[in-house]
Amino acid sequence: MTRRTVLQVIPDLQTGGAERTAVDVARALVAAGQRAIVASRGGRLVAELEAVGAEHVTLPLARKSPLGIWRNAGALTRLARKEGVELIHARSRAPAWSALIAARRLGLPFVTTYHGIYNQTNILKGLYNSVMARGDAVIANSRYTAALIAERHPFAKDRITVIHRGSDLAALDPASVSPERRQALADAWGLQDGERVILNLARLTHWKGQTVLIDALARLAASRKAPADWTAILAGDAQGRETYAAELKTRIANAGLGDRVRLVGHCADVAAALALADVAVVASIEPEAFGRAAVEAQAAGVPVVATNLGAVPETVLAPPEVADDERTGWRVPASDAAALAAALAEMLALAPQDRAALAARALAHVRRDFTVEAMCAATLAVYDRLIGNERQRRNGASSETG
Repeated sequence: MTRRTVLQVIPDLQTGGAERTAVDVARALVAAGQRAIVASRGGRLVAELEAVGAEHVTLPLARKSPLGIWRNAGALTRLARKEGVELIHARSRAPAWSALIAARRLGLPFVTTYHGIYNQTNILKGLYNSVMARGDAVIANSRYTAALIAERHPFAKDRITVIHRGSDLAALDPASVSPERRQALADAWGLQDGERVILNLARLTHWKGQTVLIDALARLAASRKAPADWTAILAGDAQGRETYAAELKTRIANAGLGDRVRLVGHCADVAAALALADVAVVASIEPEAFGRAAVEAQAAGVPVVATNLGAVPETVLAPPEVADDERTGWRVPASDAAALAAALAEMLALAPQDRAALAARALAHVRRDFTVEAMCAATLAVYDRLIGNERQRRNGASSETG
């Protein structure tokens, strides 16, 4: 196969599903003998990206002003021309506008991935969002997202491809986490032997539902029927939202939860965090396009409860869609602290054999639908098709001219 160069563009490489997916696809490209370039303003994942053999180019792609987008379009055009890029893949709106302009200037295939549920409250927002549906291929990270794209941007219906976000199952296997890694994280979080951990892995922002979770934990602590030997860890970066972080701390104190609920900041070792967890919680109060945290918990054998929004019915199987003995987790209504508390109590009370059976079903579900290998293979197949079509078009044009 001829070596191909693919350019992915994203605002930064700090943390999140889109960023992680960019690194995973870059790794797959390199493993397939291709060349992978990612352009962003940088972040903590750059070192990992470069360690797998991909290249990073620093550009201010988070700029949203028309002038910033136009300047970035020029920078991407020059970069793509210099490096022999054959396809550009955009993973966020502002960089996508710049990438679209560059791709059209150079006659390159353009791919987009709709990673989020972008707010669309007026015509201007709709126009801004529409760039994510203007790819020659439009990748939706769930069936829920695909339906949303088709509803918002009917012109893109024939170009939508569903590729579920994939997780690295081997890395998430508790057996792959050394005792040293577990102990290091337990020490960092101040956990003692015998404490059961309720884990929420999410950046600190209102729509991730930390306030609802704290209210649910207050109910759980007050219940005489619920187990009492738990500590809740809220692991996520505030990303500058210090006022919100302070609000959460006040809410914890006012609920009398003291040290039982801890804000521990960003967690770089997700596998170790899940290896310490007894229950995982996804408390979002707005729909998520996919919801990586719920899938990763199931991959790690951790019982998960998630709010019943967005793509969660695809990622967490539960009644009424399946029988109770086929569930892979719990789903509760959004913003319902009472329902969340009840689910947490039920999960903490699981008998060992029931927990093991649940974990086995969840792992089988994830292996079937949500592996990083399947995601990368499907994405590279999209690249191959579009690059092949463009090469055929150019060869045909050359033959006609000759």
